[in-house]
Amino acid sequence: MAPPNTTLDIVKTESLLDLSEGKFTVRGVPLFHDVPENVSFSSFSSICKPSESNAPPSLVDRVLSFSHKGGFFGFSNETPSDRFMNSLGSFNGRNFVSIFRFKTWWSTQWIGRSGSDLQMETQWILFEIPEIRSYAVIIPIIENGFRSALHPGSDDHFMICAESGSTKVKALSFNAIAYVHFSENPYDLMKEAYSALRVHLNTFRLLEEKTLPNLVDKFGWCTWDAFYLTVNPIGVFHGLDDFSKGGVEPRFVVIDDGWQSIILDGDDPNVDAKNLVLGGEQMTGRLHRLDEGDKFKKYESGLVLGPNSPPFNPKTIKELITKGIEHEHLERQREEAVLSKSSDLAEIESKIKQLVKEIDDLFGGEESSGAPKSELKDYGLKAFTRDLRTKFKGLDDVYVWHALCGAWGGVRPGATHLDAKIIPCKLSPGLDGTMHDLAVVNIVKGAIGLVHPDHVSDFYDSMHSFLAESGVTGVKVDVIHTLKYVCDEYGGRVNLAKAYYEGLTKSIAKNFNGSGIIASMQQCNDFFFLGTKQVSMGRVGDDFWFQDPNGDSMGVFWLQGVHMIHCSYNSLWMGQMIQPDWDMFQSDHICAKFHAGSRAICGGPVYLSDNVGSHDFDLIKKLVFPDGTIPKCIHFPLPTRDCLFKNPLFDQTSVLKIWNFNKYGGVIGAFNCQGAGWDPKEHKFRGFPECYKPITGTVHASHLGKAEEYVVYFNQAEELRLMTPKSEPIKYIIQPSTFELYNFVPLTKLGGNIKFAPIGLTNMFNSGGTVLDLEYAESGAKIQVKGGGNFLAYSSESPKKFQLNGSEVAFEWLGDGKLSLNVSWIEEASGVSELAIFF
Repeated sequence: MAPPNTTLDIVKTESLLDLSEGKFTVRGVPLFHDVPENVSFSSFSSICKPSESNAPPSLVDRVLSFSHKGGFFGFSNETPSDRFMNSLGSFNGRNFVSIFRFKTWWSTQWIGRSGSDLQMETQWILFEIPEIRSYAVIIPIIENGFRSALHPGSDDHFMICAESGSTKVKALSFNAIAYVHFSENPYDLMKEAYSALRVHLNTFRLLEEKTLPNLVDKFGWCTWDAFYLTVNPIGVFHGLDDFSKGGVEPRFVVIDDGWQSIILDGDDPNVDAKNLVLGGEQMTGRLHRLDEGDKFKKYESGLVLGPNSPPFNPKTIKELITKGIEHEHLERQREEAVLSKSSDLAEIESKIKQLVKEIDDLFGGEESSGAPKSELKDYGLKAFTRDLRTKFKGLDDVYVWHALCGAWGGVRPGATHLDAKIIPCKLSPGLDGTMHDLAVVNIVKGAIGLVHPDHVSDFYDSMHSFLAESGVTGVKVDVIHTLKYVCDEYGGRVNLAKAYYEGLTKSIAKNFNGSGIIASMQQCNDFFFLGTKQVSMGRVGDDFWFQDPNGDSMGVFWLQGVHMIHCSYNSLWMGQMIQPDWDMFQSDHICAKFHAGSRAICGGPVYLSDNVGSHDFDLIKKLVFPDGTIPKCIHFPLPTRDCLFKNPLFDQTSVLKIWNFNKYGGVIGAFNCQGAGWDPKEHKFRGFPECYKPITGTVHASHLGKAEEYVVYFNQAEELRLMTPKSEPIKYIIQPSTFELYNFVPLTKLGGNIKFAPIGLTNMFNSGGTVLDLEYAESGAKIQVKGGGNFLAYSSESPKKFQLNGSEVAFEWLGDGKLSLNVSWIEEASGVSELAIFF
């Protein structure tokens, strides 16, 4: 490949992006001022060496075509250090949207107008530059052994923090510790910027370069909220059986935390920890074997297949979870009583003792009989997954959970063949501004049993090869950002992370077809820059919280809107490297429909964490076909341009609008998420009840494309409307915790002046996703649609004839253009029907 025209590139860059006399400008417009003298700016071409990139040549060529729009910030210091805090300049009065870490592992959106408005641990900042109708993004990155983030400064300054995480890894200066890029289109901007960084860093791959997991367009079930740590084979079987009997068969199951062999320090080193319910109880626990825990190891082949399969009582699990929540609250009260030397301590401890006994008694009824093993039977996880696939023919994938370090507390030293060591945790000062997190408190309390980086490949391969042999097809890797707590003696956070991610990458490629992984608790920039060579799907939001753990009764509502904001805005950057995973929810939750509307257009898998026996199948069937597939959008959704610099959580005026595309049209989802948000003073999310009210707004075809005319279908209101790019916007009022989905389908003119457009099956939330194929002729249209229910199209005139699967059928046409007929699910055709319309 010929080298770039370096001279031309530099000229282009200097005329577009310039740092001089303490001012950084974009096309002559000042972006920020008061830039310290020790800050440098370099063009992309002067830093990056495309000839050394491992990116595909087509990607390198694409990056070179817009490389004149980007460059790098660096800075120098007089004294070597392992952590720097340096101003990049100041700004005030310019709109920005940013992403910051509110916990070690989770990030979300924040807006403002000044450098001092930023939150700590900001992962990137996107500026609006209306003077030139453009946008610019600044992305802190990694350089050598250092990772960077943006922080607020005083007097409108914003700071860059560069840290190695090790007192033994120090530096004096940086040439490329942050990247800046500009573009006229904010979505192109993010794609271009991360493409440029991919070519520059050579440490990760873009989503477009990777294979997605099989489950990306499927329906599934995760055991977490249904069981927490009480998960067991019989419960998992009954959970899947529930769905099957209800008419929707999951195509994948994720057996979440609770299946492993963990022990607590001080317990019998040969016996699994018993009677654990919630996550907090076992966050100091460590792996002592690399196979399944006793609950799954004792499973006997065929146990769930016969007519007398073991019964299961979901009420027991719900009671255990209720008592587990009460136990956590009492433990919190006990800690507060100890600190305050309260006289209530004895009473609290008595309640805890009684509650533990009640939990143990409930577990007693669920214990295995302990009968001797038969030599004629298979046992354990392998036998269980084989039985699940025997019973549920459509079950394609079985995933299991594990933490990046094995378990929350890592691996117990001496318990396996691996070289593991207990490492005390040391938190970065940057985490001081994040939200109080019980997980972090417990991990710090227990330290981490860290497998030596030289043994990491062996660690993952030993665990994953066992799982693959046992019928497991993928893993959900969680608790990813604990490495930075224990990196001091291992070359710092970047170098330790490289070793772990390299070992994980090799194992996923070997054991799970290179794509069988979901990343979770991973929303810090160094994971994306170092850990996504193989990972192609990951969480873009915090957990689904069915209620506020701190006791706000309104949290059951407002937490759901917060979740959607996390997912939507994180997708702007994470979606460049991974398929955004919007996480699970529960179909019987009071806000289940609100969640379902967003999952319908999320462009990824749809999965639930329903309790056994607790389902809303009417709702589920608006998301899922009977065969466990889904009408999936072809991309992932992003906030509309007029939402980018708004606060749809508590500004009392904004509705979250997200856009996506189906094969034959687009969709805009409008969600009223108002009622809560991040409180910078309290460093937590809290309710803003004064914002929980109806919100007005507008939606327009210009959000999606430039067709001459559209028909717009309101999925919830069941209305049709015609719209052109010159039409007035559609006005709406969205009630709190509700939504509307607007399907925009381009109108096509057939013979004469007949206008036609297929909407799809209106009984599905993503109506447009049910249309698989569309072919026009002068006299009509042929449509392939998947699913069963009411098919709707817009037709300016009544057809002469309508055929369904080759046979003429009756249809209904109304004067407002609604053309409809009922379509049945045909099992033999995998639910696909052929429609032919003649005019």
